[in-house]
Amino acid sequence: MEELVIRDADVVDGSGADAYRADVVVDGGRVTSIVKEAAAAGCQRPTARRELDAEGLVLSPGFVDMHAHSDLALLRDPDHSAKAAQGVTLEVIGQDGLSYAPVDDRTLGEVRRAIAGWNGPGDDIDFDWRTVGEYLDRLDRGIAVNAAYLIPQGTVRALAVGWEDREATPAELDRMRRLVAEGMEQGAVGMSSGLTYTPGMYAPDAELTELCRVVASYGGYYCPHHRSYGAGALRAYEEMVALTREAGCSLHLAHATMNFGVNKGRAPELLALLDEALAAGSDISLDTYPYTPGCTTLAAVLPSWASEGGPEKTLGRLADEDTAERIRHHLEVTGSDGCHGVPVEWDTIEISGVGDPALADFVGRTIRESADRRREAPWATARGLLLADRLAPTILQHVGHEENVRAIMRHRVHTGGSDGILQGAKPHPRAYGTFPHYLGHYVRELGVLSLEECVAHLTSRPAARLRLPDRGLVREGYRADLVLFDPATVAAGSTFAEPRTLPTGIPHVLVDGRFVIEDGRRTDVLAGRAVRRIPPA
Repeated sequence: MEELVIRDADVVDGSGADAYRADVVVDGGRVTSIVKEAAAAGCQRPTARRELDAEGLVLSPGFVDMHAHSDLALLRDPDHSAKAAQGVTLEVIGQDGLSYAPVDDRTLGEVRRAIAGWNGPGDDIDFDWRTVGEYLDRLDRGIAVNAAYLIPQGTVRALAVGWEDREATPAELDRMRRLVAEGMEQGAVGMSSGLTYTPGMYAPDAELTELCRVVASYGGYYCPHHRSYGAGALRAYEEMVALTREAGCSLHLAHATMNFGVNKGRAPELLALLDEALAAGSDISLDTYPYTPGCTTLAAVLPSWASEGGPEKTLGRLADEDTAERIRHHLEVTGSDGCHGVPVEWDTIEISGVGDPALADFVGRTIRESADRRREAPWATARGLLLADRLAPTILQHVGHEENVRAIMRHRVHTGGSDGILQGAKPHPRAYGTFPHYLGHYVRELGVLSLEECVAHLTSRPAARLRLPDRGLVREGYRADLVLFDPATVAAGSTFAEPRTLPTGIPHVLVDGRFVIEDGRRTDVLAGRAVRRIPPA
């Protein structure tokens, strides 16, 4: 007898087609049969060792978080309810060009310091890997949800070139090609870049094109955090489209937003650019989170020259009075490349987390608010905090526009990504709420998307981008990564005031046919594994 039958579910199967009532049978980690309208037809109903009454619940494929920063959280926190409770059954990590493989002993330490604001310092992690394959093997020991990995181009550049702002030599470029090829052979699904973060931002287009050629030869995709989301946003999108067209590589645009005052109401221009490229034959997709503020590190807004050479060099420049004044001028007057070419507005930058608990009083306040309390200039506050916390502070950046968010999420190549940083006392609520917020706010309350359309955005579309032939749909023979939710009550519990509150209306989540969320509570099941690239036929 089979393991589980889910009775009388309203199946939204991920294809975009209308919902239907069915009994769905799960066995051996897969959907083994689907009997539509079994009760109404009076036919023989399937049986199993366990029955779950799904009356009033929607059954859909598990959600795919196309932009996650859980690289260490998956290892540190077996519970991982931040994602499991949302119905996420697969995360794509290795984002924004910086992660923990491939590394050597030198670059591992450098990367750990550089992205401590995203993932914590990692002092509680045994870094017993160096290659992409070894990291994926580590995930295979058991994690809360599945994970796919992007080779981080900035980490690759740090390994082959260093953290300096210079072109790679031919030998260094050859080494980067080999590192990317090895990562793809070991199971990565593509390559990411953080082109406003050091050292990835120092790569010219010709270098990125050569690495994308390698990615394309393995059937992977390129996922850039491109060079500007502000003053140069449209030019930056055009650059990525042209670059990947030349390389023959699929393109997935990370957190594809149009932010800052210069881009208010300009989403249609971005979508027209994408439609033109798609009509010309480009393979493009994108992800967004359903919120207006962004989230990054405070150090990320600094001009690129201030971050050249790595974290210790950055701290040295901040400590020097003359150099710090140059940094201030670039931030407040010129508009630094780290702040997307827009002069910084200190009242839009809210501290969301610090590394040193003694600095907790800054959390939840904008730089300007803290500066006013301290009776000093905002730059003095920001500089002092960066030095005291050794570049660890994370920020919310309140620079988005609701009309842009809604327009982009309607696009036919859109997928969902949380971009969720789980560190800090007051993280962005998207880390805990992205997927129920889509379903509750933008589907049920606003009607921006239909339920069937939204589920397709969150399931089958990302599975197609990842080239996973047995995920993303409720189909016989497909993996039983499934979520059951109440369409009348599903909602994000997380808010900017209480960002770690779990969602409501998602009572059951299955990974590989096993309950990771049951009756609204996290079980002790660790059914997640690394999801490796499927080689092209």
